[in-house]
Amino acid sequence: MNSLKRKDIWISGFALFSLFFGAGNLILPTSLGVKSGVNWWIVLLGFAITAVVIPILSIFAHAKLQGTLYDFGKKVSPIFSTVFCFFIYAIAIAIPGPRTAAVTHEMSVQPFFDVSPLLTSSIYFGLVFVFAINRSKIIDVIGKFLTPIIVFILLIIIFLAIFYPPENMLFPIVENPFVDGILEGYQTFDAIAGVVVGAVIIISLNVGNQYTFEVKQALIKKSGMIAGVGLLLIYGGLIVSGFLFSATFSENASRIDILTSLSLQTLGDFGRILLSVLVALACFTTAVGVVTGCADYLKGICKNSQKAFVMTAAICAIIGILVGSFQVDFIIILAVPALMFLYPITIVLILLNVVPEKFASAFVFKAVVLVTFIFSIPDFLGYLISEEYLIGIKSWIPFAKFNLGWVLPAFLVFLLGNIFQKQHN
Repeated sequence: MNSLKRKDIWISGFALFSLFFGAGNLILPTSLGVKSGVNWWIVLLGFAITAVVIPILSIFAHAKLQGTLYDFGKKVSPIFSTVFCFFIYAIAIAIPGPRTAAVTHEMSVQPFFDVSPLLTSSIYFGLVFVFAINRSKIIDVIGKFLTPIIVFILLIIIFLAIFYPPENMLFPIVENPFVDGILEGYQTFDAIAGVVVGAVIIISLNVGNQYTFEVKQALIKKSGMIAGVGLLLIYGGLIVSGFLFSATFSENASRIDILTSLSLQTLGDFGRILLSVLVALACFTTAVGVVTGCADYLKGICKNSQKAFVMTAAICAIIGILVGSFQVDFIIILAVPALMFLYPITIVLILLNVVPEKFASAFVFKAVVLVTFIFSIPDFLGYLISEEYLIGIKSWIPFAKFNLGWVLPAFLVFLLGNIFQKQHN
């Protein structure tokens, strides 16, 4: 097939949106809005960089490569790329995947049924496993049915929050709104989700071999733009809603408490039911994407063995059941060191795979990734040891006090690497 149908583009775009939009995407923006106050738009700009722009660029990179996650880092070295893939998939199945089950239990099950988190996560990941092994139907089911329901419920809540807000609002309590937005965007895991679920979209499109390389590239890019616009609108709406209703939440309200309260205030008791459905759907689609992505990768390593795919999906589901039985706040805290370690490297790999080939040689890949790793070590260690041991080294690294010490060195090495190569060619 050498032509694209508008219907296929929208279905793929909705599917991508839904695979991105999971637990963190729901509970993080609203609480950000509460803390940001009148600076909500500055927070949104920062949040959009790590939760919208970088993830969608990862989809563009997939459109360019049309391979697997391994292709993202192979210019550094085969060993590096293999290790990178291992860490990405290990983190994906250990934290963001199980977190979706924990959020589903706390927001969609616990308020109505007195059951254990372990029972919820068992049923939840049992269904995820069923969807994952029927992977050829993923795009159609998610794009045609689940995503429109998610978007519809969210838009109702956002519309009512914006047009019927309470009179009082809180002053901002965020000192660095732009930086806080960037770092909170890490917690969505969307950059990692982009490199994982992007591969799922590629493989799903390859089932049946109905598209040429160029047509798939156009389809992926256009569907990525649809997903990106959708994410930006929803994030912006939730952040504004959090700001407008900020004075109505208790001082120590958790992220989940804030979102639950917002739905109750905008839609009444019926809102609680709607939100429960929304959370369950949004979390479920993300979990399916994570498990399918991991299983796809192991299947490729094992010479396209379907048995390897099913076994990997089953192992991912078991891990999801166990970790998903913990509380959401505990899983979020557990995630931070892993994010500080993996996110900078993931971001630079995405950007290097998006820029034109003449600016992204193997030499530039190696140099930028190495410098990014070195300068992100203080950020990673800051969550494992006392900050007082890192004051000296962080004082001379630009932006290190914001946990972004890797940004300027990586950019400078990218420029210098290209200048060096141009002079020696």
